[in-house]
Amino acid sequence: MESQNQRKGFVKGAFTRIILGIFIIFLTFILIQKFSVKILEITTLDKNYRNLIKGIVASSSVLLVYYYFHQWYEKRKITELSTNNFGKNLFLGIAIGFVLLCLTVLVIALFGVFMILSVNSWSTMIIPFTVALSVAIFEEILMRGIIFRISEEKLGSVIALAISSIVFALLHIANPNGTVLSGLCVLVAGFLFGLAYIYKRNLWLPIAIHFSWNFMQSGIFGAVTSGNEKN
Repeated sequence: MESQNQRKGFVKGAFTRIILGIFIIFLTFILIQKFSVKILEITTLDKNYRNLIKGIVASSSVLLVYYYFHQWYEKRKITELSTNNFGKNLFLGIAIGFVLLCLTVLVIALFGVFMILSVNSWSTMIIPFTVALSVAIFEEILMRGIIFRISEEKLGSVIALAISSIVFALLHIANPNGTVLSGLCVLVAGFLFGLAYIYKRNLWLPIAIHFSWNFMQSGIFGAVTSGNEKN
């Protein structure tokens, strides 16, 4: 009986849930993307629109798998993906991301190191939109939905916030051209996204902030986002 309880405790333990949750989400994201590419290659759609569809399908799959897997595995309601106040959370998150990025660009412009070289067509925003959407959903599910949420249950909000933010920063430092300074900036962003989740207890707000920041950075202002060598 004791051995059985130990095995049950291990399976339902925080570390196991985090590792298994991350594995399931990574596997879903990679497999769905590869499957989507194979299917879309036989169509006559423009490459930009194929990438848009691939991103939407992969992101939707991640949300669905997270929802149903953790509902089954943890035997609970997935309140962090509740659609209550969905529109308000999206609007608030997009507005926060928009304002923060605009203020950042303003500071850069005041130092004279920002200039407008050209204005691209609307079609050039498809890829940045797709990447921003996919990355926001994928990373927030992993960082706030899995790592922060489960860590918080065992260690409390402050420690969980620190852990998830540090992991978030370390992952971005490993990207091309990552530096200690960029890692510190991402660390601050991780705290912001974590606080947004704590404030609403809902993943839609941090997802919206994350998406808005990345899309404004690459799609509107034409700057290279972390993990990308060029737009």
